[in-house]
Amino acid sequence: MSNILEKLEHILVPMALKYVPEQSEPKAVVHQWAHAIANNLPLFGNSQELDNSAIIKILENNNLYKSKTSFHHNLTSHLPITPPKKAIFTFIDLFAGIGGMRIGAQNNGGVCVFSSEFEKNAQQTYLDNHGELPFGDITKIPVDAIPSHDVLFAGFPCQPFSHAGLKQGIEDTRGTLFHNIAEILSVKKPKVAVLENVKGLISHDKGYTLQVILKTLVDMGYSCNIPKSIILNGSSKELQAEAKKMVLKSIDFGVPQNRQRIYIVLWLDGLIDFFHYPVPLGVTTCVGDILEADPDPKYTISDKLWAGHQRRKIQNKKDGKGFGYGCVTPDSPYTNTISARYYKDGSEILIEQENYNPRKVTHREAARLQGFPDTFSIHASSVQAYKQFGNSVSTPVISCLVKEIYHQILEVSNELT
Repeated sequence: MSNILEKLEHILVPMALKYVPEQSEPKAVVHQWAHAIANNLPLFGNSQELDNSAIIKILENNNLYKSKTSFHHNLTSHLPITPPKKAIFTFIDLFAGIGGMRIGAQNNGGVCVFSSEFEKNAQQTYLDNHGELPFGDITKIPVDAIPSHDVLFAGFPCQPFSHAGLKQGIEDTRGTLFHNIAEILSVKKPKVAVLENVKGLISHDKGYTLQVILKTLVDMGYSCNIPKSIILNGSSKELQAEAKKMVLKSIDFGVPQNRQRIYIVLWLDGLIDFFHYPVPLGVTTCVGDILEADPDPKYTISDKLWAGHQRRKIQNKKDGKGFGYGCVTPDSPYTNTISARYYKDGSEILIEQENYNPRKVTHREAARLQGFPDTFSIHASSVQAYKQFGNSVSTPVISCLVKEIYHQILEVSNELT
């Protein structure tokens, strides 16, 4: 953590204590106040007595603030992932993980005004790279305290809904983490929301989960590419067919990984009629693009593990499962999807080696496989590093998606206002 953050914590934590939500840390408030000050944006807290000028005065008295430009430089210049100097649009980062969505948004001029992530190890990686500790449990965050923003990003867990629903709107989603997203959208009304999930969300609970999500948001005044007539009254087959058009593949955006995710882009009614998802870049990829020149021998799997992989693959084939390890070479166009369980045995992605057993991808290669820049600071724990990249998003996909969102929706809405 930088010296300036430590100084800011020492000075501002006493003032921040009254604004700290349950299961969040005081320094999360301080860090996010600091980034708001650096960008002249609203503060977390929703209090009339709390404003930028009051905090700036305190910082000036402690020789920590001379100008917005110098404060922004001192706060961000040392970071592995440097944010924009000027906010073209603002966003919040929910279920933030290690900040993959944030990187894609910042690549297009977005500035984060609030972040939240429950898992402690991911919080630390987020802090190391983005210079702020995310808030904790999203269910404990007062919605009114979250600053206004243009875009909400959320890669949320897929949870089933009660089948008693589809009658009470947002109330049908209670007991799930999606409910907290819906509450924020209902109160803060950002122009755009981007909800990321596994492709399996489309078929989860035979399409019912997706229907509840979309109906809830449609009832709140949001639109997406799926016609409201299908969301409200169509068959699950019709809904799923339209939702499949929202799936983007990492390999189409320069990442040599066969990763497919659904990205539900929503906008306030009336802003646009239809959103055109980014088209494939047409870039040829190969696994060799992300490989390190001289990987440590420790990544080579043992004879025992290699024998186990081969044995299970043969048995699975006999059982008709079709599952087993996946071996690739530097010339392969892509790998299988890296998952959060990769640390266990590396079976989904193994790199062939001449005269040796295959090896797992290194931590840096795992980062590259998700499009993270080489400046990105990786968690010290091998297990956590693999988990974090497996749980993250492919940042080039987000960059291309956000670029289209800005030009098709945000730019248009700015012209209207």
